[in-house]
Amino acid sequence: MSKPKKKLSVSYITVPSQIINSLSSSSLQSLLISTKKAPPPSPSPSSKKAKPFQYKLSSKSPKLWFSALFLVALLGMLRIGFLPLSSYPCATTPTASNHHRILDNQAISQARTEPRYNNNYTSVEPREEPEEEHSFWKQPDGMGYRGCLEWSRDYRRRSERIVKERRKYVMVVVAGGINQQRNQIVDAVIIARILEAVLVVPVFQVNVIWGDDSEFSDIFDLDHFKRVLANDVRVISSLPSTHIRTRPIVETLTSLHISAEWIRSRYLRRLQKVGVLLLRGLDSRLSKELPSDLQKLRCKVAFHALKFAPRILDLGNKLAERMQSKGPYIALHLRMEKDVWVRTGCLSGLSPEYDELISRERKRHPELLTAKSNITYHERMLAGLCPLNALEVARLLKALGAPKNARIYWAGGQPLGGKEALLPLTREFPHFYNKQDLALPGELEPFANKASFMASIDYIICERSDVFMPSHGGNMGHALQGQRAYAGHRKYITPNKRHMLPYFLNTSLPELEFNRIMRELHQDSLGQPELRTSKVGRDVTKYPIPDCMCNSSSRGYSLQRHTKELAL
Repeated sequence: MSKPKKKLSVSYITVPSQIINSLSSSSLQSLLISTKKAPPPSPSPSSKKAKPFQYKLSSKSPKLWFSALFLVALLGMLRIGFLPLSSYPCATTPTASNHHRILDNQAISQARTEPRYNNNYTSVEPREEPEEEHSFWKQPDGMGYRGCLEWSRDYRRRSERIVKERRKYVMVVVAGGINQQRNQIVDAVIIARILEAVLVVPVFQVNVIWGDDSEFSDIFDLDHFKRVLANDVRVISSLPSTHIRTRPIVETLTSLHISAEWIRSRYLRRLQKVGVLLLRGLDSRLSKELPSDLQKLRCKVAFHALKFAPRILDLGNKLAERMQSKGPYIALHLRMEKDVWVRTGCLSGLSPEYDELISRERKRHPELLTAKSNITYHERMLAGLCPLNALEVARLLKALGAPKNARIYWAGGQPLGGKEALLPLTREFPHFYNKQDLALPGELEPFANKASFMASIDYIICERSDVFMPSHGGNMGHALQGQRAYAGHRKYITPNKRHMLPYFLNTSLPELEFNRIMRELHQDSLGQPELRTSKVGRDVTKYPIPDCMCNSSSRGYSLQRHTKELAL
């Protein structure tokens, strides 16, 4: 009697349909043992709901069975992305300070594909960023420095007497643009402290150029200003009735590098006798080298007390958030207005017609020329004394790794030549905005014809940017350099104009070599910590280390050693 045939036992494995779809049929055939029953065909992509497939494996070879199962799962995971195939497995967003919102991958993807706020632009297709473009958003190493204002015992002792003062009053008139006025307000507080007097809220001189009649409380939060300085200087809104008819001592400061001793010797005795001192012409008159406590007070005024008025701050923050909502952004302060080209003795490079226009204006008003008149335009440019034009800004940003789809906010007045002057920038970086592009209809109307309001909004959006770069020096650039340093050394690109412009003129230089040179020239000009004391005459509100910032880093070396290492 013949033995009954032993029935072959069969085992089943269940594999997700995504894995099956990701593997070719030849791969499956090479892994699986063929059986009499053919495997079902792969489901079509149009199927509403894919069912898991079942394949038969012989139970006679358990090792082969487990090997097949492992290989199928491994290959499937690789193909559908459970395991990374690239060297960059995770999408990352650039590091941001506490002022910025860190966006998730979905938000970044949306930022790269959505159109800009107005319709006058061409969309840029999303693309993979090269390594140098990815590193463009990297913030400089702040080396653990943070704002730290610690007063001496003598300063605190004097403060108790100064804040109770009722007999001596200092009034100041501040002039110029909003950023010039900021500097003069800082110095007004210092002078009041030196004289141990009460400070009357600074009076803003009507700007004859822009016709702006804004007052202190229109631009800055007056209550906040008084509250922050309450332990340093007493601040009042107007003279008390006891002094309202007093004929003040009126002085216009003309000397430079004025010391605390000079102020006391010149004004203190007269102020004690008369009671009211009115000062004009404070712009850049006070010495940059003052006692340590007064340097700290400068920082306290600039970085803590001078806060914009609520309605300016609210609108500025709204516009900044519209930029931030689509990823990191660059802010540029472009100095390309007609009066800038006239005053600097430089040419815009737009066309011979515009150059002739600037030359005629300069001859008609020679008093406007603030630059040296005994050197040519070409010599000025090579000395780094001229603003960068749009083409030079675009080339520098590109060389430093700014991605083509980078979002750029630009601050500044109407450039000479209008939109044509900006074409080199907008062609290279199409996502290009100013406050008019970002604002909703009617949002800017309350600030129309108010240059100080508009400049303040520019300041807020630039201060909150991930990267900031000015095309030329100036009060706004200097204020932002100090503000961004004090906030943790957020990236600030200082164009090395004197060394880089000869390479801009070299048309035979290959682009890759040009880019390498630009990155090398600017490797230490990206907002890293820098000592004020390394150069004489530096403003502490531009270079707050070491007077106003402390090193809390535990890495075991100081800024001096780091600076020496860079020099070597």
